[in-house]
Amino acid sequence: MLNKNIYLILIISLICGISFWIGFNVNLLPVEASINAPIYDELFKILFVIGLIIFFGMTAMVLYSLFKFRKRTDQGGDGIPLEGNLTLEIVWTVIPSIIVLFIGLYSYNIYDRMGGMKELNHNHGMMNSDTEKIWAGISQTPINDFENSNLSIEVSAMQFAFLFNYPKGQFISGELHVPVNHKVSMKMESKDVIHAFWVPQFRIKQDIIPGQPTILNFTPTKVGKYPIICAELCGPYHGGMRASIIVEEESKFNSWFEKNNKTEVSL
Repeated sequence: MLNKNIYLILIISLICGISFWIGFNVNLLPVEASINAPIYDELFKILFVIGLIIFFGMTAMVLYSLFKFRKRTDQGGDGIPLEGNLTLEIVWTVIPSIIVLFIGLYSYNIYDRMGGMKELNHNHGMMNSDTEKIWAGISQTPINDFENSNLSIEVSAMQFAFLFNYPKGQFISGELHVPVNHKVSMKMESKDVIHAFWVPQFRIKQDIIPGQPTILNFTPTKVGKYPIICAELCGPYHGGMRASIIVEEESKFNSWFEKNNKTEVSL
């Protein structure tokens, strides 16, 4: 007959196996539509697996305890006398600490790969200068390269709408049109309160703070129409503050851009 240690190893292995299978085969997220999406999904899958292991493990432990330590009919008093277990207390302190440390380091790595750890351009020397103060967001390129990006867009957020200014075409649109597989750099500013630019399919979310312009870079990878949602409570009509981002083939985007282009052409 198998001893308790082998049973315990088998149960832990089964729980881990089921958790990993569910975590990497059951997709709970929207479609991936940007180059950042697979990077973010790596972190989500790891957190999902860890959560499943803890859930299944705790459920199994509770069910085992209910059966093993139940009060039997031949027992009197208040049940089995229990005392403190130093080994158990060390284990349930050390293991969560290791998990939290791992998640913190891995999250930092993911955020860095998405471009979130770019140096903030708000040193003390600039505080008294006339140079505009730019706060980095999700940016895979240096902030100074904003104007040189493939497509630069200025986003204005206000109660309760997003407006998209295309400087190279000198026009403003209520919809965000971008070409597929092209890097887009957006400089975002709020006209009143804190807003947030969130596209679930792109796995990007960036707060838009009054007086602190932020940069958000992304590269769409799938043609389609996706919702832009304000994810920061900004007033009574916050729930209706939505817009659309339309990812098009380059030829269709160029046609749309030229149709709206107000730049004067010198002959």
